[in-house]
Amino acid sequence: MNHHVQSQLTHQSLVILISGRGSNMQAIHQACTRGALNASIAMVISNRPQAAGLDYAKENRIPTCVVDHHDFTDRVTFDRALADVIDSVENPLIILAGFMRRLTAEFTHRYTARMLNIHPSLLPRHPGLNTHASAIASGDRWHGCSVHYVTEELDSGPVIARAIVPLLRSDTPDALADRVISREHVIYPAIIQLCLRGLIEWQDGHILYCGKRLRNPLLF
Repeated sequence: MNHHVQSQLTHQSLVILISGRGSNMQAIHQACTRGALNASIAMVISNRPQAAGLDYAKENRIPTCVVDHHDFTDRVTFDRALADVIDSVENPLIILAGFMRRLTAEFTHRYTARMLNIHPSLLPRHPGLNTHASAIASGDRWHGCSVHYVTEELDSGPVIARAIVPLLRSDTPDALADRVISREHVIYPAIIQLCLRGLIEWQDGHILYCGKRLRNPLLF
């Protein structure tokens, strides 16, 4: 479908979705606090009541909400309940930060050009889970993370930016994960800031950077 989709990301309200400790959420919050990111976190939502990131949000007086996926019989009803909570915030930019749920087409279409994700690989390589072990097993020379718009196909939305780290012979999945996540904490707030300033847009299925089509993802 080739319809015109224009980014509406010039607002400053963020809704962040987490499932675990929310380290990227914490990095985003800290960027907001020190003024590196001109935004505020309107709400942190988790599908897991015990997610450690909820404690951080509460300690920092960020509104939280739990939409427990175990309370729903299927993905569609869960996603609709999740959307109801998100829509209680006026026109937010939606940030997936370790949100471990597969989202339905209905949900992703609802928030086209308004939802970002960060994935721990150089997409399109190694989508899905266990990316660090997969990169090591594949003998990759380079690894990293990618910020992309979210579409209905898992980890397949247009890639805005990548951060690259070398893959060392001595690397274990945990060691590699530590190096990659330190880059995630830099690249994600930076790309969110570009989106909020209107310097990154998604139009007609293409990413625009400063008004021109982005031929290759930005590199960090």
